[in-house]
Amino acid sequence: MKAALDAISGRRSAELPLITGGLVVVGLATTVLPAVHKYVNAHLGRVIGRRSQAELYLATERLDGLARLEDPSFRDRLRLAQQAGRTGPGNVLDGVLGTGRDLLSLTGMIGVLWSISPTMAGVALLGLAPALAAQIQLARAAARTYWRISPLMRREFFYSELLVSLTAAMELRLLGLSALFRGRMLAELGAADEQRRRIDGRELCVQVGLGIMSASLLGGGLVWAIGAAGRGRLTIGDVSAFAGAVAALLAGVTVAVARVADGYQALIMYDHYRVVLEVEPDLAVAVDPRPVPTLRRGIEVRDVWFRYAPDQPWVLRGIDLYIPHGTAVALVGRNGAGKSTLVKLLCRFYDPERGAILWDGVDLRDLSVRELRDHIGVVFQDHMEYEVSIAENIGVGEVTALLDTARIEAAAGRAGLHETIRGLPRGYHTLLSRIFLDTDNDETHIGLLLSGGQRQRLALARAFMRDRRDLLILDEPSSGLDPAAEHDIHHRLRDRREGATSLLISHRLNTVRDADRIVVLADGRIIEQGRHDELIAASGDYADQFGLQADGYRDESTNAGPVVSR
Repeated sequence: MKAALDAISGRRSAELPLITGGLVVVGLATTVLPAVHKYVNAHLGRVIGRRSQAELYLATERLDGLARLEDPSFRDRLRLAQQAGRTGPGNVLDGVLGTGRDLLSLTGMIGVLWSISPTMAGVALLGLAPALAAQIQLARAAARTYWRISPLMRREFFYSELLVSLTAAMELRLLGLSALFRGRMLAELGAADEQRRRIDGRELCVQVGLGIMSASLLGGGLVWAIGAAGRGRLTIGDVSAFAGAVAALLAGVTVAVARVADGYQALIMYDHYRVVLEVEPDLAVAVDPRPVPTLRRGIEVRDVWFRYAPDQPWVLRGIDLYIPHGTAVALVGRNGAGKSTLVKLLCRFYDPERGAILWDGVDLRDLSVRELRDHIGVVFQDHMEYEVSIAENIGVGEVTALLDTARIEAAAGRAGLHETIRGLPRGYHTLLSRIFLDTDNDETHIGLLLSGGQRQRLALARAFMRDRRDLLILDEPSSGLDPAAEHDIHHRLRDRREGATSLLISHRLNTVRDADRIVVLADGRIIEQGRHDELIAASGDYADQFGLQADGYRDESTNAGPVVSR
């Protein structure tokens, strides 16, 4: 532009076509390059973001135990890692590409200034240092703020999801809890917003200071340029180029510094992602894990002590238990006795703090965790119902047989659910969800929810997909069933346990009376064990609990009175 103005004012018309062509090329580059940058940045951001998400969830999958996932501090970091995994790569990439583009532009502007006045170019460069330092400090402060408010935002997210949860909808409305949890959600959000406001206030002060500095540089530079032009040291084109270069340089510096700071902040936040990827295993890993043999002799729990944290009470205290191969052992006891915790140790979600659990004489810690679990079938007390089809809900019990329709239907039949499923309009393709629509061949179907007893049978069917496993664990398998259904399932399970190694946990003592051995837990200790008749004859805790449950049924029968025909 300076050359064009000088050519016009100096009547050098022969140079105008060349100068004009150069300006056209620069204009096209200025117009096209941002669009190209936007496309490339978006595409690479998606590719890298997808890769980052895959690596993040692969890292969490490598956490074979539950200790990390139950640590609130780790969950805060995991939430930030999830955010960084989604947006961090794009932000960093945008910072790198954008900064490169900004540097090219700034280099051109500095070159123009340098050709006019090296002194003014140096002054402009000196103004870059405090701006960059201030923005970097802001980025660090913002990253620290995000870490501090992460627990607040996680609780806010919990309350917001709870308010629209289908599972919680009935209680929220019946008990009038929506206002309570909405208030807590807004309180958490308000506390987080207050900390954000503080960092925004700091940013405002910095931006005002940088703006004053920029205006001072621009004003001072113009005064100098006009004075130099008056003394004949600069041409009209020089003054125009100087003013444009200074304005563009200051604006470019502001954008470039902010972009560098944003990229730096994204890198700081991305550190949470890196920490999750590099987190140490929560279970001890054997240097050379032994293959898991097919169970031949049995499982021994040897003097096992366990607590969930060093500052918490012992949940299991010196447990000694042997489960011979081919036998059915039942665990009974009051709430909090340690039954489900023992199941978690048998599945190796945790390791004992003292003692050991042996599989055919081999410590579980010396075996491959994943291979061990492939030898176990289980129905957990808090089993999952996935928002997928009925067939998939059953098939996930054995992922390799997810598409084996015959095997899925056989498992459902053994759980007494096959006829119920066949009676549904879409059968095994029925979606078990009220929050998603099922789209099939351009037709939209609304899913459904199973009853409590049907969900229990679904969990059993899933366990039956693993019917060839060495150990079957059933944690309260009939807790949601009516008496008739419970009786039916009880007999189905008894047939399944015939000759197999199984561990049954139940509060309903009538469902465990035919077990080969019944083990009674209290306060994390074994206080009795034996067959049903032996424990009844011993008149101990088991006999008392069995008597209480039997009396409950007798009382109901007595209080029912005579049947009156109507």
